Amino acid sequence: MSIGEGRGARLKPCPVLDVAAVRARFSALDRALAFFDGPGGTQCPDVVIDAIARYLREDNANVGAPYETSRRTEALVDAAHARAGAFLGCDPGETAFGQSMTALNFLLTRALARELETGDEVLVTRLDHDGNVAPWLALAEDIGIVVRFVDVHDDLSLDLDDLAAKLTGRTRVVAFPAAANSVGTAPDVRRVVELAHEAGALAWVDAVHYGPHGPIDVGAWGCDVLVCSPYKFFGPHMGLAFGRDELLRGWRPYKVRPAADEPVGHRFELGTSQHELLAGFVAAVDYVHSVGWDAITTHERALGQRFLDGLPRDVVLHGLPTMAGRVPTFCFSVPGRTARSVAEHLAGRDVAVWWGNYYALETMRLLGLDEVDGAVRAGIVHYNTAEEVDRLLAGVTELVG
Repeated sequence: MSIGEGRGARLKPCPVLDVAAVRARFSALDRALAFFDGPGGTQCPDVVIDAIARYLREDNANVGAPYETSRRTEALVDAAHARAGAFLGCDPGETAFGQSMTALNFLLTRALARELETGDEVLVTRLDHDGNVAPWLALAEDIGIVVRFVDVHDDLSLDLDDLAAKLTGRTRVVAFPAAANSVGTAPDVRRVVELAHEAGALAWVDAVHYGPHGPIDVGAWGCDVLVCSPYKFFGPHMGLAFGRDELLRGWRPYKVRPAADEPVGHRFELGTSQHELLAGFVAAVDYVHSVGWDAITTHERALGQRFLDGLPRDVVLHGLPTMAGRVPTFCFSVPGRTARSVAEHLAGRDVAVWWGNYYALETMRLLGLDEVDGAVRAGIVHYNTAEEVDRLLAGVTELVG
């Protein structure tokens, strides 16, 4: 029994999110369009936009010079790594920024590849975004490693028994998503990490899609590498990675010779950082923490359940039918309609959703869906409202009524 579950214990009340106050912080939301396209990138609060503009207006410089703007830029770089450490639950020195999650993942996998041998194995899953699959497949072509796919259950939850069965003495990495960007499945991260470590493999987490939906804690999760994208959690377009200190120190990075070796994460940052985007990143993390994860997750789960309860029976939901084990991202098909035509119908009603494969090629193949048209994807984040969910459902209902 955990703390607070005993008889007579007072239950902590669920925090109530003031959605109107949240939305007032986003000029981008002051329009009719209902944004359910967060899985492809969230809107930015005004503080993020202002921070980027302020840096370019007042502090724009490169690092390493003795004058004022250069010193302020160096302070910004330090602040960005500090916020990254706070957001991911790690030491700031274990973080690295890059162009995108995919770019960082290719860089990190190639640094690791210097230690891999022909026949070494990497496990990925049928839930993965191709950004956490293609780098390993490229290494299979380049150096002869073996890439195996972990299967999923019929409800698209990860099959942990299949994962355990596919682990061998040659498994070097288990790469998997903290949440699937296509169907919303959120695997048990700690359990997957435990299974990987029991086999002597690294646990390599893609947290891009999980980022806006709950706190990341690499220390509690125990993972070895984690990659994510700030533009999915209300920040600018860039990538962010974590790597365990001792692991990163053991790899020989691809970098120019004069580039800094300390902190160790800097070894994996190529060229001049996107300083203005770092300013936006700092503001984004501060924004998320100002709202609070408890309020965010409570609100999102309520909206997610509202969507599930209101989805017409004739619509095919791909994935878990409840909010257990998932984030509020929903993948569905309307019989007799292409995914593209559904998305266009909703766009005509000021509802923004995606259609296609979302780079989740293995998931679409598993579902037997067209790899180009794919399915419709609606993603809820905390700035969405109950009225917007109802408008989304009404638009879908029009197609099956």
